[in-house]
Amino acid sequence: MSQHPAYTMAGICALGGAIGYIKGRSVPSLVAGASIGAIYFYAGQRIQKNENHGHDLALAASSFLLFAMGPKALRTRAPVPVVMSILGIGSTAYYSKKAYEDRYGV
Repeated sequence: MSQHPAYTMAGICALGGAIGYIKGRSVPSLVAGASIGAIYFYAGQRIQKNENHGHDLALAASSFLLFAMGPKALRTRAPVPVVMSILGIGSTAYYSKKAYEDRYGV
């Protein structure tokens, strides 16, 4: 079941990158959104197949999303960075818990 948030975040990140590109012609937004989305998608596949490190990959993508978008959200207060930062906080917390459970069998 924990692959569904990863797939959802993959779509949201790709959409956020596309919005950043459309609104501001920001190629870095497009590349970052597609890259982070691809990592989430790959993590979702690994989680779905019960392969190792799927939750760890999703946690890495979540952490990167949070640390990339957090400062921009605080600086600009634009809707997309704020929403992406909030999603980064939530997904980092969720996948931290899941990675811990995988590692220690809790």
